[in-house]
Amino acid sequence: MKVCIAEKPSVAKDIAQVLGATQRKDGYYEGNGYQVTWTFGHFCTLKEPHDYTVQWKSWRLENLPMIPPSFGIKLIENEGVKKQFKVIERLVAACEEVINCGDAGQEGELIQRWVLLKAKCNVPVKRLWISSLTENAIREGFQKLKDSEKYNNLYAAGSARAIGDWLLGMNATRLFTKKFAQQKTVLSIGRVQTPTLAMLVQRQKEINAFLSEEYWELKTIYRDTEFTATIDRIKAEDKAEKGLKYLEGFPFTITSFEKKEGKEGNPRLFDLTALQVEANKKYGYSAEDTLKYVQNLYEKKYVTYPRVDTTYLSEDLHPKIPGILQSMTYYHQLTEPVLAKPIPKSKTVFDDTKVTDHHAIIPTEILPSGLHVKEEKKVYDLIARRFIAVFYPECKVSNTTVLGKAGQVAFKATGKQILEPGWKVVYANDTKKDNEEEKLMPVFTEGESGPHEPKVHKGKTTPPKPYTEATLLRAMETAGKQVEDEEMREMLKDNGIGRPSTRANIIETLFRRKYIEKKKKNLFATQTGMDLIDTIQNELLKSPELTGDWERKLRMIEKGDYEPALFKEELIKMVTDLIQEVKSGNFKPISIAVTGETAASPPKEKKAKPEIQIDTLNCPKCNTHKLIKGNSAYGCSNYKVCGFKLPFSLYGRILTANQMNELINKGMTRKLKGLVTENGVLQDGKIRFDESFHTVIA
Repeated sequence: MKVCIAEKPSVAKDIAQVLGATQRKDGYYEGNGYQVTWTFGHFCTLKEPHDYTVQWKSWRLENLPMIPPSFGIKLIENEGVKKQFKVIERLVAACEEVINCGDAGQEGELIQRWVLLKAKCNVPVKRLWISSLTENAIREGFQKLKDSEKYNNLYAAGSARAIGDWLLGMNATRLFTKKFAQQKTVLSIGRVQTPTLAMLVQRQKEINAFLSEEYWELKTIYRDTEFTATIDRIKAEDKAEKGLKYLEGFPFTITSFEKKEGKEGNPRLFDLTALQVEANKKYGYSAEDTLKYVQNLYEKKYVTYPRVDTTYLSEDLHPKIPGILQSMTYYHQLTEPVLAKPIPKSKTVFDDTKVTDHHAIIPTEILPSGLHVKEEKKVYDLIARRFIAVFYPECKVSNTTVLGKAGQVAFKATGKQILEPGWKVVYANDTKKDNEEEKLMPVFTEGESGPHEPKVHKGKTTPPKPYTEATLLRAMETAGKQVEDEEMREMLKDNGIGRPSTRANIIETLFRRKYIEKKKKNLFATQTGMDLIDTIQNELLKSPELTGDWERKLRMIEKGDYEPALFKEELIKMVTDLIQEVKSGNFKPISIAVTGETAASPPKEKKAKPEIQIDTLNCPKCNTHKLIKGNSAYGCSNYKVCGFKLPFSLYGRILTANQMNELINKGMTRKLKGLVTENGVLQDGKIRFDESFHTVIA
């Protein structure tokens, strides 16, 4: 008898039907020489600290670091898990061969290997490795079963990842919690979670520190076309007005007219991150929700395996593409032009060197029916249209650049036209919107001259944009680097932080821990998140680039190019050094932020009396200019010269308007309770200004 172990009951049922194992038993299917059973996700986990020694049950600084001599696994404490595991254990003990039918990825391999290890499997093991759950894919997969040993490196990488997360997570979480937490707060630290939070905090600080400045630009209208002066932005209105008067004294002359035809390359097929980014941008879906929708589509056999990080197809898929396109009858108007010609075997789509375990996410030949969940329909539509679009011609455009001058001031105008939409036909509504936004420019002649309408445009500098889930996912994928070019992003994926399948969970963990919050589509760090990152001095722990280096090593383990033991040794050294460093550190205690409490929007204390408007007061330092309200502080409206800034939150307290009024007008607040000193000590005291107008506790 051969025992097949799938990762879910629904997948086991599909496999059993293909194999002819039609007899339903308690916890498995049987028939035709096969027994098909299942797990339901993780059955085993690494042992907890107290499983190694009773003294590790208590959270004490003196017990750190916790480094087990060897790592063990145990069953998850769940009655359903225990019951199903007994079924697997009994079947494995009596069979002649096991076929690992787990999810065909690193996490799936780890889940199955741990179960087989716990079940003391000592019979040969084969591996079913498929990219979709259609009947044809399952049948083909069983005809080409692999030896389990082929995936030993994949298991080694999964195991090293789990051990690394345990070493850092268990030790650092206890370390920071016992050293810095108050009010029974648990400060969660993670190998991927912490650098992700650090990126959000850094962006938050840039936004908070930003002071908007006014600027003026010179523009002019010539032949119904708006030109902008190519000089630097003007910082003073009177200079802009002088510039305007100067321009009024000269005609406008065209110095250059250049029209170039170009191409806009086809979009890439989706990997999981790109799909999550697109779904967030277009529909506002969270990364976790998009993963759930596409996983459901995969299990319904409508799309291929989704937890992938490549945007390419393997070359052996090329002959199957026409059949998939023909099956997509809902999109026949879009597929007909593609099927009218042979499908090109372009290297931007088909490249074996860019595909490891799985290819990009594409539709299967199974036509979706009964898709009642509208979100799943929309995600399927994204995948389907992207799949069709890659086989269309490139989009041809015309880019126009016009240079001119009035007197000695140079001007520039640009425009774009779509000449042949190519792949943009697949996105008809989006293309229509693009066409409406295009600037259709007249033809100009070099040397022509005439009257124009100069004007002054007043603007304000804007702060950096907050992260959305889409931009955060891209930042995680590229270890914090801002990369637009798709080829460059592909090159940086080996150094991204987290894996495509885990990034959504990391973001959700930050929400659950109240380290970040969402306002509309934007993500903000809470005060707790900011305090935590400020407390962490170890750059390795919070640097996206350095954490990306660990991810690169894990991928090298997967390829057999790096030793798991060496990776473990490096993490043990890092954890040991971190503990020694933090034990001697001194920072203020950290408590969990109330939901909605971000540095960008501090909570207001309720007042019986109306609050004083601080931005009606004069700056206490220069006593000339008014105060203005920023995201996290009040500042002098002449900040660049004066430099005065007063944060909303001082020494662990968010000051009320009345307290700020006292400080600004009298130079000192009344006595306040529970102030937190720079050394993390709680004390009562008054906040006052020193001679440089910095705050101190009196």
